[in-house]
Amino acid sequence: MTAPNELRLLPWSGPDGKPCYLSTDDQGGYVSRLADNIEACQLGSAANLLGQSSETLDDQDATLEEVRCLAKELTGALRDIIRVATSRGHLLAASEPREPAY
Repeated sequence: MTAPNELRLLPWSGPDGKPCYLSTDDQGGYVSRLADNIEACQLGSAANLLGQSSETLDDQDATLEEVRCLAKELTGALRDIIRVATSRGHLLAASEPREPAY
């Protein structure tokens, strides 16, 4: 089992929107692989949404409703990407060699 500072933030929320964490020594385990796949999907979706947003914002005929829908989707994508970045940042910090204390 990993130390508490090495818990992995998972790309989904638990009940009441609370974060979910994984504690395991097996980075190739089922839940780790599932989290990796979901994160990859979230990153891909965000990239696609970025392309769509450029098109919508460049469209002079885009309606207010279309722009609001775009803003809502971008907000969700940004929330997902921040969670992925936070999770991966913690994984990098946990895997870096630590300086010995003198």
